[in-house]
Amino acid sequence: MIIGVPKEIKDNENRVALTPAGALELTKRKHTVLVQSTAGEGSGYTDEEYRNFGATILPTLEEVYNQSEMIIKVKEPIEREYKLIRRDHLVFTYFHFASYEPLTKAMIDSKATCLAYETVELTDRSLPLLVPMSEVAGRMAIQEGAKYLEKPSKGRGVLLGGVPGVAPGRVLVIGGGVVGTQAAKMAAGLGAQVSLLDLSLDRLRYLADVMPANVTTLYSNEYTIRQLIKNHDLIIGAVLIPGAKAPKLISRDMLKDMKPGTVMVDVAVDQGGCFETTKPTTHADPVYIIDNVLHYCVANMPGAVPYTSTIALTNATLPYAIKLAGMGWKAACNGDEALKKGLNIIDGQVVYKGVADAFNLPYVDVEAYLS
Repeated sequence: MIIGVPKEIKDNENRVALTPAGALELTKRKHTVLVQSTAGEGSGYTDEEYRNFGATILPTLEEVYNQSEMIIKVKEPIEREYKLIRRDHLVFTYFHFASYEPLTKAMIDSKATCLAYETVELTDRSLPLLVPMSEVAGRMAIQEGAKYLEKPSKGRGVLLGGVPGVAPGRVLVIGGGVVGTQAAKMAAGLGAQVSLLDLSLDRLRYLADVMPANVTTLYSNEYTIRQLIKNHDLIIGAVLIPGAKAPKLISRDMLKDMKPGTVMVDVAVDQGGCFETTKPTTHADPVYIIDNVLHYCVANMPGAVPYTSTIALTNATLPYAIKLAGMGWKAACNGDEALKKGLNIIDGQVVYKGVADAFNLPYVDVEAYLS
């Protein structure tokens, strides 16, 4: 198969979908790998490194799309790329369709096969291609939140760890999945007092066992959230419904109950955000203030640490890319239930229910295309 790796063109997105090591694994299986020139530079990889492992370097985005059968990306296609995607393309990337209707409609119009990293799901309901970036984003949420709590950034001027004689900062993490767990670990490691919320009692029992003493686990409901936001300095939104829009757990009216300079980091922004006041931002302009509350809502947080993120992502996606390239998407998805759940759009039809429900679009069972 001919596999294309375009350079990411989303604002300040420095990751690349495939490392030179990944290119080697595909080329030694007799696949052709086409990499756009300088695609790996943001992650520390030169064109020469890709060439040394069998990849072909192409100068433009258009040439990569025109000559490829499978496109492997990091982030969803943006408007400039819509017209380059064809019916015979398999596009394998993070799509987060439910958060952005124009992208959904563009991919429907393209009639391409769209296989989303974020909805590949194992039998235990874990999301193997979302996990590595969730781990990065969860840890970064605390790193960025701590920075924006500083007074020059318009924050409250709170040091999360405190010092002897001064109480540490307080961090509220809403959601005890991968993002929330990593955020709680990071905040606790800095010495903050952490409140970690989730809806699953089984998950809370597990987290209570593994978290340090400065993490308190609590059952999540609106009353509890309303009480906690009054005295917490940093609030992390870490909820996820796979393939669907995130629920709005903090409303605009709740902001008035927060202390001026409170920082909110919405890691769920890719799925529409779990704060009513969330709007996507970029690394170039990451924060905005509403009612004296700072909002950090960067939609590609791991893009700020591309060396770490690119390797972590390739480690997770490469086995699936090898399977798709070797078997073709139909055979690969027929033989792998997890991969099958990654299919979101095929030949102009929505085959993932969460996406169809988000925009009231017709839904077609994926089996119609696999039988």
